Amino acid sequence: MATNPYSDLPAERFWRKAVVNLPPFAVDPRPKAAFTIGVNDRVATGGSCFAQRVAEALREAGFNYYVTETAPEGTLRTEAEARQFGTFSARYGNLYYTRQFVQLFDRAYGRFDPELKSWQREDGRYVDPFRPTIEPGGFASEEEVIAARDTHFAQVRHLFETLDVFVLTLGLTEGWRWRADGAALPLAPGVAGGSFDPSLYTCVNAGAAEVLGDLRGFLERLRSVNPGARVIFTVSPVPMIATYMDRHVMESNSYSKSVLRVAAGEVCDGSDPNAVYFPAYDVVTSNVNAGRYYNDDQRTINDAGVRHVMRSFLATFAPDRTGAAARPAAYATQAEFVGVSGVICDEEEIERSVA
Repeated sequence: MATNPYSDLPAERFWRKAVVNLPPFAVDPRPKAAFTIGVNDRVATGGSCFAQRVAEALREAGFNYYVTETAPEGTLRTEAEARQFGTFSARYGNLYYTRQFVQLFDRAYGRFDPELKSWQREDGRYVDPFRPTIEPGGFASEEEVIAARDTHFAQVRHLFETLDVFVLTLGLTEGWRWRADGAALPLAPGVAGGSFDPSLYTCVNAGAAEVLGDLRGFLERLRSVNPGARVIFTVSPVPMIATYMDRHVMESNSYSKSVLRVAAGEVCDGSDPNAVYFPAYDVVTSNVNAGRYYNDDQRTINDAGVRHVMRSFLATFAPDRTGAAARPAAYATQAEFVGVSGVICDEEEIERSVA
């Protein structure tokens, strides 16, 4: 029989063998050359809201979910959750755009001091424009915002220098920046504080080259203070909630996720064994599932989708703990991003502000 370059490839390389002959819930495009996460490894999370689901899965599976910025002693659990202690590994809030990763590092280490210091809300209270929802009650003054930020940066530095594994979930390419120095913001001014002035703010939709540069820049920065850090990149499968571009939100979402997926694939091209792409986006959004993993709003992810992703994640990075992966109920009892069960998604403030 004649041979060709495909003759001896494993079954997973062929759609008919790896997809057609399996039920959707069994399709598992997990990365092969992935490092493992030990039970004592300090695992941190950051990025869009999807990283919170990863954190829940890690906790349930018995891993060491790493948090450096904890609530003051005596804080009630409900208050701590409302103030986003433990939502991510430090209280940086949602980091939707890759430029935020780079600037978080640079701000924490004194490399970048944005001109913009605070936003004032309609009630007269102040918020941090770089994490506008971390204090529901706001701050009394801009000075309080800055003081709290300094405390936060100390914990961010400690996190970067001592974590073992960092799970970064990429959410969006479209975001707002302060024109004077390019400071990247998680929300548009006026949504959760401040007021919109087009002479001061601009909406930017990053391309693949910029996103890739940000990811490589962040890895370089992280490794400069923590050479052994391992990083897992994912792309959130949840569609964007709104677009500022003059086009249908579906088109903007397709652009955004495509750019993020391309950049994540390039930065995890196999040349760095400690940077791995995990295909959460690919699992949930594949046409194989025919939309089964989305709720009726075609945006929030249902329990089955979360379970599929987390089974694959744990089987990839913790193959010796597959028993934990088979017990998904504790971390998949609510659909992702519905504003319940402790999941914080700053992007939802957009809809609340225009309702």
